[in-house]
Amino acid sequence: MSSRSSAPAGAARRGRLVAALLGGLRAARLIGPAFRAYERWQIWTSARRRPADPAADGDGLPLPPQRLVVLVAGPASVGSFLRKGRIGADVVRGALERQGVELTAVGDLLDFGVGCGRVARHWHGTPGVRIHGCDINPELVEWTRANLPFVQARLTGVAPPLPYADGALDAVYAFSVFTHLPVPLQHAWSAELARVTRSGGHLIVSTHGRAYHDRLDPSERAAFEAGEPIVHFEELAGANLCSAFHAPELVARQFGAGFEVVEFVPEGAHGNGRQDLHVLRRR
Repeated sequence: MSSRSSAPAGAARRGRLVAALLGGLRAARLIGPAFRAYERWQIWTSARRRPADPAADGDGLPLPPQRLVVLVAGPASVGSFLRKGRIGADVVRGALERQGVELTAVGDLLDFGVGCGRVARHWHGTPGVRIHGCDINPELVEWTRANLPFVQARLTGVAPPLPYADGALDAVYAFSVFTHLPVPLQHAWSAELARVTRSGGHLIVSTHGRAYHDRLDPSERAAFEAGEPIVHFEELAGANLCSAFHAPELVARQFGAGFEVVEFVPEGAHGNGRQDLHVLRRR
């Protein structure tokens, strides 16, 4: 058997082993502590690859400590963290421009799930735009406030509300957020984002779509294709291990009360793995 044909089989075996391990930890009610230990290991191993003097990017902005980089982007190098954040900013800019909206004409822009500014740092110096950010992690919000002062970063809960008035925002983007929420929170947050987005404003969302079929078992794939929501480890809402999967029809239905889908790009949320891109307009 060639190495090319054996590679998928090997990946499948590894996937089954990982699934069995996670299932055992879940049954023993140890999945939360085990995942936190895994994150600490990621921080330690990735810190060994960090440059000796990570004081600033070329834009003169401070870089977050490695533990925050790992919380936001996994075991990424500093260079990867910066590059993918810049790509994400380009995705937002391009999505708005395709709807006839120049970024400089957006008065209030929200990074929903701002983290330590992976994307938001790339709006530095953009004229005419007020940058808002919110996150559920107080350490991430505190770092962003202290080091990216042009971002109005605020702490929020795992569930709504947001600290913004009705229709206060012209545009919102949410990269790798709805990918980590159980279904009830997906519905709650879609309604809340509709509340704070002005009529005619835009919401840009990334999801795990068909490119992530390899993470689903056959019954889950069938449910996915039927437009049903699939969520792994929903008890860890907001954590990276909690993974939600969306067919494009499901996104249109979940957000349909407040938004209409104006663009869908399979695997188009560049800088966020193979996630799909959905651009929605507030009704």
